[in-house]
Amino acid sequence: MQKKTTIFYGFLPENNYFCRLKNLTKQLLRMEVINFAEQNSVMNVYMAELRDKSYQRNRLLFRNNIERIGVLMAYELSKTLNFKPKTVTTPLGTLDIPIVKDELLLATVLRAGLPFHEGFLRVFDHAENGFISAYRMYTNREHTEVGIHTEYLAAPSAKGKTLVIVDPMLATGGSMAAAYGALLATGKPAKVHIACVIATPEGIDMMRQAVGDADVTLWCAAVDPGMNAQKYIVPGFGDCGDLCYGEKL
Repeated sequence: MQKKTTIFYGFLPENNYFCRLKNLTKQLLRMEVINFAEQNSVMNVYMAELRDKSYQRNRLLFRNNIERIGVLMAYELSKTLNFKPKTVTTPLGTLDIPIVKDELLLATVLRAGLPFHEGFLRVFDHAENGFISAYRMYTNREHTEVGIHTEYLAAPSAKGKTLVIVDPMLATGGSMAAAYGALLATGKPAKVHIACVIATPEGIDMMRQAVGDADVTLWCAAVDPGMNAQKYIVPGFGDCGDLCYGEKL
């Protein structure tokens, strides 16, 4: 059982935020951000349905769209991996086909990440898998300050592997930063990919700080402008876990 850890954070005043952002530009931050909303693809159709209140009544459709985005994103991500030739024997001869060389570890944050994870697993069906239990806690009565609590990690070592962490919502970035830190504690990966459905500038900023100069790529289907007082992405589409599986206590 992974030791329980709690991460608390809030937002700095606007002037401090921009000072911090300015300082970040002076550092060697290697995290690349790929935003698929800047391209025309069928992924935008799935995103439109995910955001539409009328479609959200159908949990099966909602989960399927999260999964389909995972499939498409995993396919695009696969183009960046390392490949090696493999000789394949057919009934009529032999030929060399390039196949993925990287040893993949596919990790997700419970519970909202499960359908997204399944989409990636449909593409990377030979990947090892890791699961992290993390949840957000409001730390004040106004529900405007959020802490992230992690209590469970089930994953093989990430040492030398290509680590792919998937979580649909990158809002404040606290859950993803906690997951990233917990998985790195198992061993240093060769490369890290972070995948989400919707991100915010604040969440991206948080992850840039968390990964520093590590070789990391962030993949997202959309980047929304920000969050409301309760730290939900706006316009977003609501609580992904609740929309997939029902409300929680």
